[in-house]
Amino acid sequence: MSNPILNDELDELLAIQFMVAWAGEGLSEPRRLDWWSTDLVDEAGGGDFFARLLPKTHRWTALETVRKAAIQADALARSRMASPDDVRTLFFWGFDLNERLGEQLARHKHGGEDPIDVLPFSVDLYAPFDAQAFTEAIRIPGKEQKYKITPAGRELTGKLPDSPALQSRHLAAALIPFGDQYPAPFFRIPDRER
Repeated sequence: MSNPILNDELDELLAIQFMVAWAGEGLSEPRRLDWWSTDLVDEAGGGDFFARLLPKTHRWTALETVRKAAIQADALARSRMASPDDVRTLFFWGFDLNERLGEQLARHKHGGEDPIDVLPFSVDLYAPFDAQAFTEAIRIPGKEQKYKITPAGRELTGKLPDSPALQSRHLAAALIPFGDQYPAPFFRIPDRER
């Protein structure tokens, strides 16, 4: 039986999802990685709209919305895989963990604190995008991610890390090098863990 996932681990998963979703925006000025056609977080873009519409929760709402755009891109990549429910990606953790992430996000969103005060971000989502700083934020020091290129994405090779938080760090690091499209890194779940 696996260990229960703690709130700190859920927060780490959300932070990584938000950072990647933010970095993937393509309509921002300046443009970031351009994996999805959004500009939802920047205060000069969609962030302004959300600030006027939802003054108390605008930052959470902007991050939640760009995360949904990333989830859609990730789901499209998974739809091209054999047994798409038997993989883990940055934005797909199986029904139970996806539900827990949604509940954790809702708690934070209605808790009244700013995302940067609650989640362990390793980049400033409200500063201009710096590809090198983002690379360093998601890289695992001293470790290059091993993966094989498949028609559906980058399949990470080697042993599946024990915790979802560690899995997410490896998945985020497998985004490097950045391509013109979302590279859809994934782990295939071993038969014994399904």
